[in-house]
Amino acid sequence: MDLYYLPASAPCRAVAMTADALGLKINKIHMNLQAGDHLKPEFIKINPQHTVPTLVDGDFVIWESRAIMTYLVEKYGKVNDALYPACPRMRAVINQRLYFDMGHMYKTLGDYYYAMRDKQSADPVLYKNIEVAMRFFNSMLEGKQYAAGGDSLTLADLSLFSTVSSFDAMIDFDFSKFPNVAKWYTTLKDMVPGAAENWAGCMELKKSYDSLKSSL
Repeated sequence: MDLYYLPASAPCRAVAMTADALGLKINKIHMNLQAGDHLKPEFIKINPQHTVPTLVDGDFVIWESRAIMTYLVEKYGKVNDALYPACPRMRAVINQRLYFDMGHMYKTLGDYYYAMRDKQSADPVLYKNIEVAMRFFNSMLEGKQYAAGGDSLTLADLSLFSTVSSFDAMIDFDFSKFPNVAKWYTTLKDMVPGAAENWAGCMELKKSYDSLKSSL
């Protein structure tokens, strides 16, 4: 399998951690978006939306990180794999957390970063939105060890971990106001497959963010 990939991208890192958790070997093809790799005709032929991550598995192509993550587990995971259990209620909670990350948590990261890039200033309102998302997530984790509850790591944890670690690296986020998130994050740093590679990608994101800040 080929994974068109940008290490600084939280969604790309979530897919990579999913593959690691499943013991899958994936050929990561690093994309230089600044150089326009995603706009080359050969990549647009693969993915007309020209986004990363994009997975090519034989003659099958899929993009959008959370779709890729669930595909990998459903095709290559064990029956009733703990990452994405067959139980409809458990899957519903995992899906909710994935959509929460996509539509709220990760969105606040993108909004804050791109405002910095496009407006050349840090927006305090957008920073407040990050804290709102963290507060929601903190409430979801009340009395729970994992993002979707249960007694083991799921895709919800991997997706949210990639986002939360990005906040940690990019803006040195203060988790002290969100103790449930802080505890969850500390626990996962020691147990998530591929955590070291994830953090290396976070450092690339931080480098990009710091470059933006220095230009203000």
